[in-house]
Amino acid sequence: MAAGGTGQPSTGPGEKGEKGGARTALAGLTTRGRSFLAAGIAAAICAYVLGQPDLLRVGLLLAALPLICAAVVYRTRYRVAGSRRLSPARVPAGSEARVHLRMDNVSRLPTGLLMLQDRVPYVLGPRPRFVLDRVEAGGRREVSYRVRSDLRGRYPLGPLQLRLSDPFGMCELTRAFSTYDTLTVIPRVEPLPPVRLSGEAKGYGDGRLRALALAGEDDVIPRGYRYGDDLRRVHWRLTARYGELMVRREEQPQRSRCTVLLDTRGLAYQGAGPDSAFEWAVSGAASVLVHMLERGFSVRLLTDTGNSVPGEGSDGFAGASQESADAAGLMMDTLAVVDHSDGTGLSRAYDVLRGGNEGLLVAFLGDLDEEQAAVAAKMRQRSGGAVAFLLDGDSWAREPNGVPDPMNRQEERLRMLREAGWTALSVPRGASLNELWRQADRERAGVMTGSGTNGGEGWS
Repeated sequence: MAAGGTGQPSTGPGEKGEKGGARTALAGLTTRGRSFLAAGIAAAICAYVLGQPDLLRVGLLLAALPLICAAVVYRTRYRVAGSRRLSPARVPAGSEARVHLRMDNVSRLPTGLLMLQDRVPYVLGPRPRFVLDRVEAGGRREVSYRVRSDLRGRYPLGPLQLRLSDPFGMCELTRAFSTYDTLTVIPRVEPLPPVRLSGEAKGYGDGRLRALALAGEDDVIPRGYRYGDDLRRVHWRLTARYGELMVRREEQPQRSRCTVLLDTRGLAYQGAGPDSAFEWAVSGAASVLVHMLERGFSVRLLTDTGNSVPGEGSDGFAGASQESADAAGLMMDTLAVVDHSDGTGLSRAYDVLRGGNEGLLVAFLGDLDEEQAAVAAKMRQRSGGAVAFLLDGDSWAREPNGVPDPMNRQEERLRMLREAGWTALSVPRGASLNELWRQADRERAGVMTGSGTNGGEGWS
């Protein structure tokens, strides 16, 4: 059985030969079959004790019926092929996906009654079961069911199980296909409004050009002519100097960069479940990643452990077109399974960020002590713009109508980040990322107006 296509034909019961056949057949007896067998044996014993030959015949009939059914089911040989198709294979948390199952009878004999069952994790819903009536030779049957999960993750589906039963329901034998598929439940993505803090509003920075050869970004100096190059790009002066055709460079816009930092430290968050602070941070990071990719930015996902997605290729950032789409899928798959880390600080993430100009930095941070707040403040030095969403641990930990903690250190941490140049916002329980996104735009616009600065790295 394979996803998206027909798997290799699988042989039904009876393919393993006679060894252990009796044991396998008897193990497949249902409650009804065992009851008939027990009743037949009891009737035969009573007939022997009481000397009633008629009762003995009834007992033998009762005992023989389940045994005959078990033998018939075990000796039945069907060759069937199964396939499973997920639509879609990657779905946001809280949304439904449909699973399509298809069974093909590839033998020359029609099948009997088939019971089809697919194994799914309990978080996706009840285990689906289907009853397939007689399938003619070369025929097929298609069924489908829906799955839904409020928890992100990667969930295996399968293997698909096929149960064969006799018409009297005395015996059932189960055979399972060998392969399974995986449903990826990614975090919820909230659409964000296009806003502009300052300077550039597009992912391709206006006015920022760098020289690139016609063949692409890997060529940073004039190169020799290659078959298929436009002759209008030939650099005749260099051609005369080197004695061979040389292609001149052309100017192309440089893509603006955005790094999304996700704090995954276990000690920085309290609670668990779909409505916890950590899940809000993961969903927020996914929303910003998708939004910035749609705006044309080169983006990457960075965690407190220093791990970056995508990896070292393309300078650690998602590129253009197909490469960007692949990187977006990789980042969403990473967020689908991201969990709390055992780290206690943000120093590893800071070591990655201080290596170069990161463009726009958007951070989702949990509880920070004074030391980690200072480390986060230093991250602003290597970015063109920095926005921090600091989750209020006290607000998320207490009940919605609870009393605020008078020792709340949230304002002190926000002050440290703002003094370092961050646009820092507190995230209380139940906050909307859409509204916070607009608020960050307003606060940054006010800071830039007050300081009289019009340049810098913009976002949208």
